[in-house]
Amino acid sequence: MTRRIAHVAKKVGVSEATRVLNGRPGVAESTRQSVLTALDILGYERPTQLRGERARLVGLVLPELQNPIFPAFAEVIGGTLAQQGLTPVLCTQTKGGVSEADYVELLLQQQVSGVVFAGGLYAQADASHDHYKVLAERRIPVVLINAAIETLAFPAVSCDDTVAIEQAWRHLASLGHERIGLILGPEGHLPSRRKLAMARAVADATGGSLAEERVVRGMSLARRSQAAAARLLDIGVTGIICASDPLALGAVRAARRRGLDVPGRVSVVGYDDSAFMNCAEPPLTTVRQPIEAMGRAAVELLSVQIGGRAVPPGELLFEPELVVRGSTGQAPRGV
Repeated sequence: MTRRIAHVAKKVGVSEATRVLNGRPGVAESTRQSVLTALDILGYERPTQLRGERARLVGLVLPELQNPIFPAFAEVIGGTLAQQGLTPVLCTQTKGGVSEADYVELLLQQQVSGVVFAGGLYAQADASHDHYKVLAERRIPVVLINAAIETLAFPAVSCDDTVAIEQAWRHLASLGHERIGLILGPEGHLPSRRKLAMARAVADATGGSLAEERVVRGMSLARRSQAAAARLLDIGVTGIICASDPLALGAVRAARRRGLDVPGRVSVVGYDDSAFMNCAEPPLTTVRQPIEAMGRAAVELLSVQIGGRAVPPGELLFEPELVVRGSTGQAPRGV
């Protein structure tokens, strides 16, 4: 730090370099800008409290756009960033394209003020997390949306997965369903682990059980989740709880391909309440994530860090809401 101050002061020819780099008041704006420009020319990384003053860019990294929950988050976060004078840089992964780690490297080159991740590898226990460690080492402000593995000490904004699965399970149980199955994400996916743990607990509490054969893993897209739903239908499940709305739409399609009525023969519950779920046929019963509140909270946590203030690592949990529509009904009798 001392070497950097001396180098910058020599380049600019002012002794106020120390005060500028330490964020102290009382320095003329022209001098301040000269010091910051010298930092850029000499290739030094700006201090955290000054980093956002150059580009005012914030990376927004999403795993996909086909699941409508991610464009919904992008809209809220992008709009809230703009209100605070920050410009979002949307980074969306595509199959065989740029990876999450590649995007992080690109964002670092752009000297972004911070990064918001939604639905990234931070939730997957068996994935590589080296790029997150680079961000931590560089002291780049980061906020994660939804649950992350414990070793990443970033603040997170999450919908309470345990409450969500309890709401869905109790709803189906109240309709008389006893053979309830789950379609979850990959084995190492932390939100799916949380959902599974709560499903087992609430099954026991309601006098039922959750056999291992009634827990299957599905891909995120509706067309790829039909095989998972078919496995549950093969063993006579009458109620299906899914980890996302696209998975739920795939389950509805799988039932219809077998000539099974939804909800007359099979009830299906989704998760997210993403766009147009009320326009599906039948309209989808789902557990709603409070996207607006979560997105704004994520930006607020990021802004605090960009301003140079510390934010303790941890998870800010938001309450979900069960939205009952036409894809759930009374359990069929004699089946």
